[in-house]
Amino acid sequence: MKILQNDGQVIECPEDEVTHVVRHSAAHIMAQAIARLYPGADFAYGPATDNGFYYDVDLPEGVKVSEDDFAAIEAEMKKIVKENLKFTTFELTRDEAVKLMKERGEKYKVEHIGDLADDARITFYQQGDYIDMCVGPHICYTKALKAFKLTGVSGAYWKGDKNNKMLTRINGTAFATKDELDEHLRLIEEAKKRDHRKIGREMDLFMMRDEAPGFPFFLPNGMVLKNALLDYWREIHHDAGYVEISTPMIMNKQLWKTSGHWDHYKDNMYSTIIDDEEYCVKPMNCPGGVLVYAAKPHSYRELPIRAGEIGLVHRHEMRGALHGLFRVRCFNQDDAHLFVRPDQLTDEIVGVVNLIDSVYQKFGFKYHVELSTRPEDSMGSDEDWERAEQGLKTALEQLGMDYELNEGDGAFYGPKIDFHLEDSLGRTWQCGTVQLDFQMPINFDLDYVDADGEKKRPIMLHRVCFGSIERFIGILIEHFAGKFPTWLAPVQVDVLPVSEKSREYARGVAEKLDAAGIRVKLDERDEKIGYKIREARSIDRVPYMLILGEKEVEAGNISVRDRTNETVPMDVDAFVEQLKAEIAERR
Repeated sequence: MKILQNDGQVIECPEDEVTHVVRHSAAHIMAQAIARLYPGADFAYGPATDNGFYYDVDLPEGVKVSEDDFAAIEAEMKKIVKENLKFTTFELTRDEAVKLMKERGEKYKVEHIGDLADDARITFYQQGDYIDMCVGPHICYTKALKAFKLTGVSGAYWKGDKNNKMLTRINGTAFATKDELDEHLRLIEEAKKRDHRKIGREMDLFMMRDEAPGFPFFLPNGMVLKNALLDYWREIHHDAGYVEISTPMIMNKQLWKTSGHWDHYKDNMYSTIIDDEEYCVKPMNCPGGVLVYAAKPHSYRELPIRAGEIGLVHRHEMRGALHGLFRVRCFNQDDAHLFVRPDQLTDEIVGVVNLIDSVYQKFGFKYHVELSTRPEDSMGSDEDWERAEQGLKTALEQLGMDYELNEGDGAFYGPKIDFHLEDSLGRTWQCGTVQLDFQMPINFDLDYVDADGEKKRPIMLHRVCFGSIERFIGILIEHFAGKFPTWLAPVQVDVLPVSEKSREYARGVAEKLDAAGIRVKLDERDEKIGYKIREARSIDRVPYMLILGEKEVEAGNISVRDRTNETVPMDVDAFVEQLKAEIAERR
């Protein structure tokens, strides 16, 4: 594909940039269509994104756009594509750019120009009568836009600031070919079917209430799932040499000032007054873990200390950002804090990475790794940050692990390695992280007595595997579409008597499964067996159904149906032993 750069040159677009260029151009074409349909519309930002594109628009007084209007906007976009308008580019000085945008009534563009550096090059792209301030590049002619679809509409504050005006954000997606678009739309529909909020309701896993926005309620089935995850977590951490601790949910504000969280994170923290002093509900577990370490002297022989904690934390999120289990205001973090000597650092990072890798392999996740470096809002010396970043790089290189560099996205106290999972629909989720911290041991004056009898400063590693337990459960629900591996499934076996004549036998089978520690549900309702099977498959999403009729009663066996819908006769005891092994091995 040929593209137009902002220097006026036409070049061949690199293959890995085609989709981005197409989406960026689609945003301009959508804006042109909106300008034609809604004269007086004022445009703010309109970038391409990883999943598509959007434009934030200040619509004329009294005008609202909903998904019902998408057909008209798409039709106008198709008309613009058919007109085959040529994209051209030009550059203006700051004063010339402001003058042009004022003439066109583009107050948001004028304000944006004011935010740019004095020596910024201000480039514009034009197709037909539509002009947009943009760095490009773009397709050469509108006819090159082959496949697009508008996907949603929402509100968005200008510059993301709640004190500014709420604009209308119109989202869309575009691809170089129709086949790519069709596949993308298929995945969107599949994602809707897998929505963890929908499946969570159907399977009685969790609920949300208006009385507690952002604070999830876990129901009995959800607690079974959650506890199965935590049992697994405790087992692998015990095997890896971790101890488990628990720290208070509410601690004095001074602790958070010492840790640095108050200065860097106070807007996201809840606080309360106790005994005329201000206390904070913890948004992170690390300061509590530090106090546990600081409670007694330590020798170099004790290190590394690996202290894990399933800690309930609270963070203030904007109500509009809340989304099922993915964005909540309270959640459990599977935290661990490691206190290590400098000579142990690389080995401990390698051990953490290998542990996280084993967890993701257990669930069948592919992932990629990012190394995030020092942000602008940070604490500590240049030397400490350089040592910390190099420590993480050395461990990744020793592992032979490819990683992407994410400049400036580290925590305020140290750089980090982030793990981005890829689910069954190809979506990515940031979950696990390893953070290297020289600062908190300094802030809390932590030490240990080294072999030479001198006090030395330990290095602190923060790390999570699941991240937020709640969010990880949401990801698992959508990854498996609720069809969890047997060891995680809230109900592992549905026992389905065909008629009254097989109910007593079915009760005995269910009791035998329950006594073996298998999570079993006996469906004795007066419903047809076909209805019971469909519900067990589509609502309970059980790994196994036992269909028991007169034939099974006479033979003294069971008919086992798995998720492949294959039904085979089996001896009850053989099935129990087979299932116990599958669960114990967490297959």
